[in-house]
Amino acid sequence: MRARVLAAATVAVLLSTGTAVPADAAPPTALAPGVTAPCPKLPTPAVTRPPRPTPPEPVPAQRAVGGEALATPGLVVPPGTPAPPPVTATSWLVADLDSGAVLGGCGPHEYATPASVQKLLLAATMLPKLDPKQVATVTREDLDIEPGSSAVGLLVGGRYAVETVWLGLLLQSGNEAANLLARLGAGSTEAGVREMNAEARRLGALQTHAVTPSGLDGPGQFTSAYDLALIARVCFANPTFRRYALTERAQIPAQPALRKRGFQIQNENPLIYDYPGALGGKTGFTDLARHTYVGAAERNGRRLVVTLLNAERRPVRAWEQGARLLDWGFSLPPDSSVGRLVEPGEVSEDGAAATPSAAPDAGAAVAARRSSGGAPEWLGGAVVGGSAGLVGLLAALLAVGRRRRRPRRRAVQWD
Repeated sequence: MRARVLAAATVAVLLSTGTAVPADAAPPTALAPGVTAPCPKLPTPAVTRPPRPTPPEPVPAQRAVGGEALATPGLVVPPGTPAPPPVTATSWLVADLDSGAVLGGCGPHEYATPASVQKLLLAATMLPKLDPKQVATVTREDLDIEPGSSAVGLLVGGRYAVETVWLGLLLQSGNEAANLLARLGAGSTEAGVREMNAEARRLGALQTHAVTPSGLDGPGQFTSAYDLALIARVCFANPTFRRYALTERAQIPAQPALRKRGFQIQNENPLIYDYPGALGGKTGFTDLARHTYVGAAERNGRRLVVTLLNAERRPVRAWEQGARLLDWGFSLPPDSSVGRLVEPGEVSEDGAAATPSAAPDAGAAVAARRSSGGAPEWLGGAVVGGSAGLVGLLAALLAVGRRRRRPRRRAVQWD
């Protein structure tokens, strides 16, 4: 017991003085007001992956989109709250889909590669433009995807309703479906990617740059956990997307002219089967990006979204890591916030006007939010140091525990 107290005190001293905490130091179960810490991490297995690409140097204002507290590579959570469960993801974020409040995150604005969660940006861009009853004919160029990558099984010359193609994209992560939808929405796959990037800028997702509509790796393709939350918020505001995301199975129709039978596809996101109140989401995987995940759920009228990047599926699968973070988010008071999701069109490309004014204290911010009906904008997590932060952290280390839910596991076919 004494050793645990001493270890906790060591971590607290390092944090209060602004010194980096060793990676193997035990994370605190709660954070004192104004203190940041390394992200709680699960041990991860050694994996073989291509060399990580060098991301662009972020403009400082871009890292503060949504609030200055989010401009950190470490953990940021509301003051005095239980620490989130450890995960393997190198960056993540939990936010309220309705109010836009960011409940916490790890390196929210750190660059990472998206894999198939990039398909959500395609949906945000093209879903409002395309008639779901339109019938599209597949071209050979639509099937220009990496051999062995995820595909729904569309055929050259096949004719499919746009709604069917969307289901193939979101249920089975069809990369050829992504090419087809980008082409239908913009005239060509390349033009579709340009429109996706324009939509990202409009949403304030300034660290997102698409090179492929599917999320297959390409040079210069990046995103961030914060950007994914902005994109997901737009998707889940669309009732058609919500219906697609919760569809458990769909039928790909026969193609009589090609003498091919129809077949059934299933939704590969286990959250919709195993998490009460699930709203859906998207899985992703490439050797470079590793496992990526976006998931959303509703509980007691409150809708939260979680985004994870650069995760490993062992010892806990990415969707289960997302489920644990959702549980953590739902355990926080509704007025919790360390920042916010900006509104479409609110920020310019360089991040100008990205940082909301900080409220003098949390209570004043909550009162202002209740009187105005707007999203909470008070910020937490700035490093202040000093003896008050040290005392608070020591008290929190000794007093606060954590409860987390363990969803039952389900086999996943990663894309």
